[in-house]
Amino acid sequence: MIYLELLFGFLRVGCFSFGGAYGAIPLIRDVVRSYGWLTDEMLTYMIAVSESTPGPIMVNLATYVGSQQAGILGAIIATAAVVLPSFIVILLITILLKALIKNRYVQAILSGIKPSIIGIILATGVYMTINNCISISGAVSVNFRSLLITAILMAVIYVTKKRTKRNLSSIRLIALSALFGIIIYAV
Repeated sequence: MIYLELLFGFLRVGCFSFGGAYGAIPLIRDVVRSYGWLTDEMLTYMIAVSESTPGPIMVNLATYVGSQQAGILGAIIATAAVVLPSFIVILLITILLKALIKNRYVQAILSGIKPSIIGIILATGVYMTINNCISISGAVSVNFRSLLITAILMAVIYVTKKRTKRNLSSIRLIALSALFGIIIYAV
């Protein structure tokens, strides 16, 4: 039964997630919570670990959840399920690409999807930031360490952008996040 749940759960993620991993996080959250595979806190940690490890976040999360729930076979099923829809779509698109890309309706659809993806990614980032800095389970409590790390990272991003006129690379941001987490949580 768990194999079918992993297959259908991550197939749903693979089929209905657009805009990359950050756009898929709300759907992944719904799936893993509906099956009881991960709590919000554990999902947040796994997103951080998945972002820090090589490979796409969705694949890393699917592999982790699959292996936790049903061992190696579960990891294979969950990973295959999350990748299969994209693989099939890419195959179909490469076949139809030349005819479709010039179609004005296809261009209109793609232009309409872009703002939606930006909104989903922004909402996910805000949700994760607030969820990690403020706990609302019962009484409201503030995690000052998480809030401090968030403030430091935002300041570093702002100063880097002002001084170099370029964005801080994702790799450096992840490394800084890990360093600040080690320093602040070790105190």
